[in-house]
Parts: sequence; structure tokens; C-alpha cells
Amino acid sequence: MAVEKGLGPAKRFGPRYGRTVKFKLAKVEKQQRKPQICPYCDRPKAKRISAGIYECSKCKAKFTGRAYFLKKKAPVAIVTEEATEKKEEAEA
Repeated sequence: MAVEKGLGPAKRFGPRYGRTVKFKLAKVEKQQRKPQICPYCDRPKAKRISAGIYECSKCKAKFTGRAYFLKKKAPVAIVTEEATEKKEEAEA
């Protein structure tokens, strides 16, 4: 039996359940096992305890999130003086 590449932790299922399902499972399991970024101290030290419950090993905060991984933060818009001037002109 040939070993399938890219499956990571889903290799344990062997020939069962199909390739696509195992690839999707492997993707989720890899993501949930890596350290997540703590929303309190902004360090990648939060670890999943159980479904939706995380604990930061740095600041000892315990908090909730999504079932398999924390939600990614929205990109922060950089506000410049030019942007605020244009906004004020448009409102006037």
C-alpha cells in the first residue's frame, strides 16, 4: 500500500473514507493543532483545550472561539491625514 502525501494526521484512516474527505480533515486538524494568536496578549501561545475553548500559556487567559481555530482578525485600516481630510470634504 502506498503512503498518500499531504494527509498528515489523516493517514491513520488508511484506505477508508476517500481521498477528498481525508484531505479536508487533515487541513482542519493541522490548523487546530498549531498555536493560535491570543486576543489578549497578541502572542501565538493560545492552545485549544476542547471544542471552542482556548487557553493562553503566556497570560493564562481562558476564552472561547470557533470550534477548531480562532477567527482571524480583520485587517486594520491605516488612517492617514489625507484620508481624514478627504472624508471631511465629502461630508461637507
